[in-house]
Amino acid sequence: MQREEYKLDRKRIIKKHNPKINQVESLSPLSLGNSNFGFSVDFTGLQSFPQLYETPLGTQSNWGWHYSKGKGLFGEQDIEYQLYEHNGRHVPYPMKPGNKEEAYHWLRQNPHRIQLGQVSFQFIDGNGQQVNTSDITEINQEQDLWSGIITSTYKVNGQEVMVKTVCDPKSDTLGIKIVSPLLEEGRIKIIQSFPCPDVHHNSWAEATDLTWENQDRHQTEVINDNEQHVLLKREMDDDYYYVQWEKGDAAFTSIGIHQYQLTPPQTNEYSFTITYSPVKEITVHTLEEIFQTSRQFWQDFWQSGAFVSFEGSKDKRADELERRVIMSQYLTRIHSSGEIPPQETGLMYNSWFGKAHLEMHWWHAAHFPLWGRAELLNRGLQWYNDILPLAKDLAKSQGYEGVRWPKMVGVDGKQSPSPVAPGLIWQQPHPIMLAELLYRDNESLAVLEQYKEIVFESADFMADLVVWEEESKAFVLAPPLIPAQECHRMEDSKNPPYEIEYWKYGLDTAVKWAERLEVEPDKNWIDVANSLKRPRVADNVYLAHENCEDTFTEKNHDHPSMVAAFGILSGSLIDKEIMRNTLQKVKDDWQWDTAWGWDFPMCAMTAARLGETEQAVDFLLMDRVKNTYLPNGHNYQRKGLTAYLPGNGGLLIAIAMMIAGWDGSGSEKYPGFPKDNWVIDAEGFQQYI
Repeated sequence: MQREEYKLDRKRIIKKHNPKINQVESLSPLSLGNSNFGFSVDFTGLQSFPQLYETPLGTQSNWGWHYSKGKGLFGEQDIEYQLYEHNGRHVPYPMKPGNKEEAYHWLRQNPHRIQLGQVSFQFIDGNGQQVNTSDITEINQEQDLWSGIITSTYKVNGQEVMVKTVCDPKSDTLGIKIVSPLLEEGRIKIIQSFPCPDVHHNSWAEATDLTWENQDRHQTEVINDNEQHVLLKREMDDDYYYVQWEKGDAAFTSIGIHQYQLTPPQTNEYSFTITYSPVKEITVHTLEEIFQTSRQFWQDFWQSGAFVSFEGSKDKRADELERRVIMSQYLTRIHSSGEIPPQETGLMYNSWFGKAHLEMHWWHAAHFPLWGRAELLNRGLQWYNDILPLAKDLAKSQGYEGVRWPKMVGVDGKQSPSPVAPGLIWQQPHPIMLAELLYRDNESLAVLEQYKEIVFESADFMADLVVWEEESKAFVLAPPLIPAQECHRMEDSKNPPYEIEYWKYGLDTAVKWAERLEVEPDKNWIDVANSLKRPRVADNVYLAHENCEDTFTEKNHDHPSMVAAFGILSGSLIDKEIMRNTLQKVKDDWQWDTAWGWDFPMCAMTAARLGETEQAVDFLLMDRVKNTYLPNGHNYQRKGLTAYLPGNGGLLIAIAMMIAGWDGSGSEKYPGFPKDNWVIDAEGFQQYI
């Protein structure tokens, strides 16, 4: 469809929110990336003082994965399955280690995303000793969002240092430029260190840090070393990758096992590049080319798609909301728009062993088409076609039709054993809605053809999973299942509101796709969609699921996902006034410090549909730990989970909905925002479902 001409002064507004760092922000390293490669930096512009940072300083990619002790050590046949009764038969799920603990944990941890290396400065004092961090003063670091370049200035023993750090949008290359009189004295060196790739703990939360032990578990080989560049090969069991330094006149030497030193020539300015690659043949770009490419890339990004400004608003929170919106666009562009679904911490560092959680993919990426950037969602959604055979096999192994999408998954596309993941079902309709959002962007027949198998096979599974309940003359989602609010038992959970409404949406949408493609829709889709049981109500509020006696005393923690049925979704099975009561109860009684970052925009979307616009903004900006947005823009959750991209993506989804409206919201301008105290200038948004 034809895009409107954009008029807002985007450059000025964006640069106003450039992250600026003037001290050690242990939770907030800045990050660079191109959606398939990411690099985070401390205040020096590299990764010089990782011990000062609670958030690990990472170098990660979407291609860099490792299988401990080799790819074939264990397979699905090596783990113990637990049998859960469903509609008169027993279905296998890998929920517990049982007597095969080693295989269970290996398959949960492998393949794991690896840290590709750590690059740091080494500063030398006048006596030839390494300086202490206390000798570094006058820190002034700024990330220019308009160009993608981080500039770091500071003084070492009173001498000025200026560093520019950039990531090439076209290759997994870092460019670094250093200007300092310390270079002339030979007092700045660059160190490349390679950590052990292995997971060192069965708990994902304890396995996120870089590991420097077990040096014999990996190898580093110098393949080529000449006057201009050095090529290294990294090997770990069956896996390998390459690292190439364009070093110019600098000396490159080994200073230890898996550690190398670059000594720049004695001039006051020096530049170099580092490229990480899964293949040996590496295309080299000069630093100036990378700077220019980065400037053009980010200008093109910011000048396309949707934009919103809250300047002039009387609400004192408006500037902070604007900052969160701008930073979330930047962060989801580099961390959440790659060729495979991202992990929850993006390319910052590993969470859950670096694997993606497919129920979170919607939260990472659904905003892209709503913000006029559908192509960024399309990149990751294509991966579902790649793993379609595996998803079919998973459904078949459990006796179901269609495809069952895994929940926790590595680059291999295989289900991971877990005490929770295999029991979740709310990721199943996600590909249908994501594909529908792509279609709504331009109503292209090509989109229908590209994703029809994903939509139809997903619907086949959904229609087969439900159970006919003779007593109510309706189809129900029966145990075993775990709802989005994960604190419920798999054996007990029945007909959770969000999931049953999502089943309705997914099946109805599959029928629409068949009609658009002029093929006969499956009769089962229609029958099930038209006969789903409405979710249970008690004390005039929706319960977490039908067998849950009291949501708001015993189970008022984790995700208040019952409200998603009329917020994320249009609520065709939902009573509006009962949902209003439910949302108010959630706001008043929920244990918000146990919630997660996307719960706040989820509740804002429900409030917006209910016409509670003040409440919608209050949810977006609720003062709770899990709704904290750090100086680097990341959504903080807790110790060990200091970056949480589903929160950033969720914020952008809610903002788009509140600005552009949703199906049936009418012609009112900015229907999700209060009319008093808010001044909104917006352009380029697409309407939500």
